[in-house]
Amino acid sequence: MVALSGRRVVWLTGATSGIGRALATRLLDEGHHVALSARNLDALAELAGARSNALLLPVDVSDREAVRAAGDHLDDLFGRLDLAIFNAGTCEYLDARRFDLDLVQRVFAPNFFGVLHCLDAALPLLRKARAEGSRPLLAATSSASAYVPLPRAAAYGASKAALSHFLESLRLDLYDEGIDISLIHPGFVDTPLSARNDFPMPMRISATAAADAILDGLERRRLDIHFPRRFTLGVRLMGILPPTLRHRLGLRLVRPTPSEPRP
Repeated sequence: MVALSGRRVVWLTGATSGIGRALATRLLDEGHHVALSARNLDALAELAGARSNALLLPVDVSDREAVRAAGDHLDDLFGRLDLAIFNAGTCEYLDARRFDLDLVQRVFAPNFFGVLHCLDAALPLLRKARAEGSRPLLAATSSASAYVPLPRAAAYGASKAALSHFLESLRLDLYDEGIDISLIHPGFVDTPLSARNDFPMPMRISATAAADAILDGLERRRLDIHFPRRFTLGVRLMGILPPTLRHRLGLRLVRPTPSEPRP
């Protein structure tokens, strides 16, 4: 089991469930100072328990002003950030027969714009850490669905693909500043969010195993942290196939349209 070296000031969003909860537990147990963010204060308090190295920082990442205030609070308390892990997000599947623009906007709000809100608040603190001699790291949870279009994943996959593209581009621009960016592309992980899925989830792993893979990747400063690798390598391969072949493979995953009832 890999531990993050040193003692770091960390901001973790989406901390109370699934991968975020597993990461929070590990980071706190390792002794890092961790600002825990999620929308529910009671859930944050239950997670933190009596740990003195936990800071409760409830926030809805889709609320730009609230996130900015959270960043100011972190600045007042720590004056820096060594590691930011933006993990908050949601998933809803789009039925093209009943196109729902509100659904698309609900998914993009935390998955894409929420990360940008947090990034806007965190960058000054990451720069302060760099000025003090640290090599700060920013990480965000995307998805293996960002690698390839999949049926019903138009909203979710697009939000994650947009996030991956944005941060890969930003990573180039921040390189000379000494701020690293790691993108996290999980496959299927056993979480309360994935428990709502109504389709098979091959090679699904536990949230604890996901946290292990993420922390190992962060310690190694991997550009792309993806797991389980047997699954994600296959998805990545599908994503680089010629469009016609990729389309044919994707059609095999489309569910048959239910027959309309006869009058």
